[in-house]
Amino acid sequence: MTEKIKILMIDDHPIIIEGYQNTLLFTKKDNQELEIDIANNCDEAIKLMNRSVQNERPYNVLFVDISLPPSADGTMNSGEDLAEYARKALPNAKIIILTMFNESFRIHNIIKTIGPEGFLIKSDLTSSELASAFQAVLNNPPFYSGTVNSYIRKTITSDVVIDDKNRKILYLLSQGVKTKNLASHLDISLSAIEKRKKQLRDIFEVYDGQDETLLNEARKKGFV
Repeated sequence: MTEKIKILMIDDHPIIIEGYQNTLLFTKKDNQELEIDIANNCDEAIKLMNRSVQNERPYNVLFVDISLPPSADGTMNSGEDLAEYARKALPNAKIIILTMFNESFRIHNIIKTIGPEGFLIKSDLTSSELASAFQAVLNNPPFYSGTVNSYIRKTITSDVVIDDKNRKILYLLSQGVKTKNLASHLDISLSAIEKRKKQLRDIFEVYDGQDETLLNEARKKGFV
């Protein structure tokens, strides 16, 4: 019995997509028939997704790169936004996220907002891992690559509980944002931020008042 699988690959580097395509076509099972469409940016991807729904032939699997140029109207700024859109437009599609980002804040955020069936860090990726991920996502999701799994293990085994705002504070500090500028990124007052930073220092037992020490401890526990 032939299994027809409709795939949309979204990445702004044609050579990368070519590699993904060749790998899947070469490693697919004999009874699988792959129909692969390609989009190099958010606008093309939305057009193809909408068309697949209109034609009543929705995609079964989406490969989404996180680093994509924004859409022309500015409503989509990355593959993350695109994947959230896909979740609504194609509720039955399996989403495989591919990214160069390996900061734990981004990983956590993507798992929380999108809950992808596959999550691969490009630096972990080999053709055999891509092939395994594809088959696993079809039959027994989720499939997470090594970096994602080790991050998840670290944060699960860590007894530290940190909410999203505090994670974001750590992330922004790690990106070099000064405390006085954090308020504009987070929609909370400077005094609320100072209070949260004190909380974080208590959690990580950092008492020298230095952001760098705080970040080092947060890194050890897999939060940055």
